[in-house]
Amino acid sequence: MIEKVIIAEDHESSNLSVQKVMEDLRILQSDYFYYCDDALNRIKVAKNADKPYEVLITDLYFDDDGTSQTIKDGFELIKAAREVQPDIRVIVFSSENKPAKIKSLYDEMHIDGFVRKARHDVKELKLAFEAITKGDRYYSRETSLLLKQTKAYEFTDFDISIIRLLAEGHRQKEISDQLECSASTIEKTLKKLRDEFGFLKNEQLVLKLKDAGLL
Repeated sequence: MIEKVIIAEDHESSNLSVQKVMEDLRILQSDYFYYCDDALNRIKVAKNADKPYEVLITDLYFDDDGTSQTIKDGFELIKAAREVQPDIRVIVFSSENKPAKIKSLYDEMHIDGFVRKARHDVKELKLAFEAITKGDRYYSRETSLLLKQTKAYEFTDFDISIIRLLAEGHRQKEISDQLECSASTIEKTLKKLRDEFGFLKNEQLVLKLKDAGLL
């Protein structure tokens, strides 16, 4: 059973959702912080006192209110917290909806669960706690659907470079010069991508990558 949780969240309305979950699950100790620096310092203190937190719940994006902070977002906080305490479990509670970013949280940052701030987030947070209590990772239905969007086609770095340059307004000849390849290679690559998704225009490819969080 999870007994000690630390929460980094700068929006009071979202904090209420988390507090509701802590109360319903009867978590013995839950500490809330509006700033990432404060949360990390408390994780360090608890670890040094041999009374570590079991779970970190954090948002990804924190508003800049003018207060000087070393750690400015949840991405940095997760990395720093894991350096102090590698075994701390992490639930990300965020409005992020770009599949590529969510996928990287699982694949590269090895989070234990992602819950999107939405209508049923209290229920989802409870389900996330149930999963990690059993030693499982938590994927909500919405998260699973979002992640499937990135698995339909794996864009190469070359694909992304071409489309990024298109998005910046470069012509295909300029792109071939910058990437040091032939114009026909650029056109063949774009045609392959358009055919893959059933698109008629390159602009649709740009929107596709923006929606996936790859641009």
